[in-house]
Order: sequence, then C-alpha cells, then structure tokens
Amino acid sequence: MENTSRHIFHIHGITGMLIATVLLLSILAVLTYFGILAQQSVADKPYVITDSQSIKAIDVNNANLRVVKGE
Repeated sequence: MENTSRHIFHIHGITGMLIATVLLLSILAVLTYFGILAQQSVADKPYVITDSQSIKAIDVNNANLRVVKGE
C-alpha cells in the first residue's frame, strides 16, 4: 500500500520547520533583550568590599561584606 498523504507544506514538512525556526529565534531575541537590560541595570553600580580580611572560603555571610557604591 502506497502512502498518498505526503505533503511538502504539511506541519511535518517545510511549514513545521519554519514555525520551529521562527519560534526558536523569537525566544533567542527575547532572552537576549532581557539579558542586555539586566547588564545595563548593574553596569553603573560597582561594589566595594568593606573588610577583605574577614572573607572566608565557604561562608554565607560573605555577601554582607559587599556594598554597592552610591547607596
């Protein structure tokens, strides 16, 4: 029995490939846009370490030694 339901522009053919490509490129564009916004928001806020001698290798309290300039 021969398969007579083959269509090149079916959802499993070129159309499906184009839909998947457009979807992936739009996701890439949105994530790139939000990544650039996040980088721009923190680029002008450098931080300083208040007491560099009290930093330990593995310690949760190391985050308290970091202070953002301008705040």
